[in-house]
Amino acid sequence: MTNSPPNNALPDGFDPWEHLQGQYITEFNRRVRQYFSDHNDNWQPNVADKRSSMRVACTMLDTDNHAMMALRMSFFFDLLGYSKKDLIVYHGSRENIDPPVEGHPKVLLYFSQDMESIPKGYDKVDAEISFRIMNETQATFTEAKAKALGVKIKQQFIQNGQGIVFTKGKDIYSYVDKLNGYRMRVYCTTETDAIDVVRRALECQNFTYNKNNLTKHEPKKTSDPKPGNHLVYGKQRPKKRYRPIANVRFRYATCEVPGMNKEVVLYDTTNKLPAIVFP
Repeated sequence: MTNSPPNNALPDGFDPWEHLQGQYITEFNRRVRQYFSDHNDNWQPNVADKRSSMRVACTMLDTDNHAMMALRMSFFFDLLGYSKKDLIVYHGSRENIDPPVEGHPKVLLYFSQDMESIPKGYDKVDAEISFRIMNETQATFTEAKAKALGVKIKQQFIQNGQGIVFTKGKDIYSYVDKLNGYRMRVYCTTETDAIDVVRRALECQNFTYNKNNLTKHEPKKTSDPKPGNHLVYGKQRPKKRYRPIANVRFRYATCEVPGMNKEVVLYDTTNKLPAIVFP
């Protein structure tokens, strides 16, 4: 009969690597299951769709060597962004100056330039538009309603499996319909693009476009794609471009619900955010 080791000692033949690996795999895979909670309990490993394929890539196995474990960790924590899941979603457009409307959920649509089209030495061009859900409050807005809105956004802002694109520029097209929660500012090169984006945002709440609500603001200053360099921190660095012209693509939509400390991710084309509606 083998005696159990005392509480303050390790058993004979204890392998610290096997112990660490087993503990790590158990805890890591628990987090993977939580991240892919849209899969039911009967889900089996497969690569038939994008979410399942990513889950298979993330799930650690007892047969994994150190290199495979490290690669799965990097994919899950860094590329899919699990390590950033409790951070505030970044909204980078400095032009967004919508005044707050307290008590009503706020929907934000984020667009950004494709990486391959960003000129060397310059930051990516991005854009953000938003609107309020005036017929809802934090007390009446539910997850079911958020999912329905996410589906609407997917229908309006996804074409051929990708986010729609518009050309951002220096002209501002303001669409103001305060009663329905729209005080949008779309930076565009053409009125056609601006109206298309506005119409899609209105359709998300089944509202009709009214041309009388649209105003164009055209600055006299021109947009210079190559403003040159200046000395910054001991080096010549590119000057900031004034309202650069670039194609920006829809990436994701979030909803700020008053009283919640995290935004609800309605839809995400990057697969890095925990969206409630999937591509």
